Amino acid sequence: MSVCVAGATGWMGRPVAEAVLASDDLALTSAVSRAAAGRDLGESWGGVANAVPVHDSVGEALDGVIPPAVLVDFTSHTVALANALAAIREGVHVVIGSSGLVAEEYERIDSEARAAGVGVVAAGNFSITAAMAIAAALLVAEHLPEHEVIDYASAAKPDVPSGTARELAERLGAVSRPTLEVPLESTSGPVQARGATVAGTQVHSVRLPSFVVSTEVVFGRPDERLVIRHDAGGTPGPYVAGTLLAVRAVSSRHGLVRGLDTLLLGADRPGGR
Repeated sequence: MSVCVAGATGWMGRPVAEAVLASDDLALTSAVSRAAAGRDLGESWGGVANAVPVHDSVGEALDGVIPPAVLVDFTSHTVALANALAAIREGVHVVIGSSGLVAEEYERIDSEARAAGVGVVAAGNFSITAAMAIAAALLVAEHLPEHEVIDYASAAKPDVPSGTARELAERLGAVSRPTLEVPLESTSGPVQARGATVAGTQVHSVRLPSFVVSTEVVFGRPDERLVIRHDAGGTPGPYVAGTLLAVRAVSSRHGLVRGLDTLLLGADRPGGR
């Protein structure tokens, strides 16, 4: 299966591209990186040439000598939607790892993918342990509707909330929505201190050095709490296996699959799609 990785010189894109190169059943036929456009990918990594051309844009890669069957996008929220739609319109399946897209954008991706007869897998976090944390939270939300999400990330992360936290909040909203005992408009003091409302859930984003991405959902009942939390380490390793799993599965899908947990456990569950 031919694969193009967009963002192939980045923190997440490079290890995914390296894993595709090392696999027996996938072929990395092109890459996208504005910083390395026009070069050989291996040389742009500071190593030996590997015969993978680097393009300036996804559009160029789709028009390349060997068009990809799957586009893997680890770029940024500013271009991820355009990249996905460009691929879908060419009949190319898409795996989206870039964060920052919102529910309305995913609805558009789903609609266009269904019309084109291609599959899309999107996840705010391709870690298998993060997927299990989300799956557990969706089960809990059926019985404990009162919840809030805390999103921790590095001080340099520009988008809020993180893709993991946004995905969690939007999917929790499909299961249950908390009822605020004190409505936001009745809050005394800066209302921003109560976080942002995402699909009915209050989400609080913390940006400090030492965090990579940590996501916490707190469920509350009178006199008791349940906390489900996922902490990511400082390397991209935990996300690679889940990304390759999505690459291998996406061609058998039709339309959007939101969340690695949905891919692993099926859509016939709370918040699944």
